[in-house]
Amino acid sequence: MKKTLFILVAICGFALNATAQKFALVDMEYIMSNIPAFERASEQLNQVSKKWQAEVEALDNQAKTLYKNYQNEVVFLSEAQKQEREQAIVDKEKEASELKKTYFGPEGELYKKRISLVEPIQEEVYNAIKSIAQSKGFQLILDRASESAGIIFASPAIDISNEVLSKLGYSK
Repeated sequence: MKKTLFILVAICGFALNATAQKFALVDMEYIMSNIPAFERASEQLNQVSKKWQAEVEALDNQAKTLYKNYQNEVVFLSEAQKQEREQAIVDKEKEASELKKTYFGPEGELYKKRISLVEPIQEEVYNAIKSIAQSKGFQLILDRASESAGIIFASPAIDISNEVLSKLGYSK
């Protein structure tokens, strides 16, 4: 009886050990903030975004100025002049809206610029994480910085962020 119980406990122990999975955490915000190329890309994106936003705001302001002028002069205008001015205002607003969509839309210039500048860095980080995961046998690596991960507490011992930075050549 003792022998059977011992064998059963041993089998359960081996089964649990065989299915044990290794997990690790990374902090992508921390990693990215320690990569100079990412910081430069972010700064470049911010500058381009501000420039494009100023262009859109300039067109918006032109439309508002046209509208204010129209409001002030509407009593002195003929029907044809009113329609002409109203059309000019609508055209200027449409131009501003289209420019905004061109720069900031889902497939806009800012999106394309972000892809061209940031995606290669993200790919390099992903490959480093994948390499570490494969070499150390991790089945799952979670991003500690991600809001969707829902991690309330994690031991710093399983955080491999510094190891990822070292693999990328950015030792901390």
